Amino acid sequence: MAETNTIQLEIVTPERLVVNDKAEYIEIPGKTGYLGVLPGHAPLITELAVGQISYTNAGKTQRLAVAWGFAEVLQNKVTILAETAEKAEDIDTARAEAAKKKAEGELQKAGVEGNKDAQAALDRANARLEVANKK
Repeated sequence: MAETNTIQLEIVTPERLVVNDKAEYIEIPGKTGYLGVLPGHAPLITELAVGQISYTNAGKTQRLAVAWGFAEVLQNKVTILAETAEKAEDIDTARAEAAKKKAEGELQKAGVEGNKDAQAALDRANARLEVANKK
């Protein structure tokens, strides 16, 4: 595939560089919804939500669970700075299931008042399980 049909993707957490790859298409969970990015996209910066990043390279789709951070989109490069980012094969599904159950319990205890931390934990566990189940 021609170089002009791809965009460079870097996904970085405070601990490490998680992805450094070319992509034909990238989907990012922004605060206001998912954002699709193709090569030549207009520049922008967006805040990340908890969710799934997916990207296609040579016809194969890769997925990562991501939580919080920022994405910078340029015409030829996307840089994602995330608090956490995990590839599907790196996700411990038993741990994610346990985190989900714990968060659900905390939310039940909170009642109508809600619990932002428990909701965030539940969202993150659900994203991790969704990505892991698509590998």
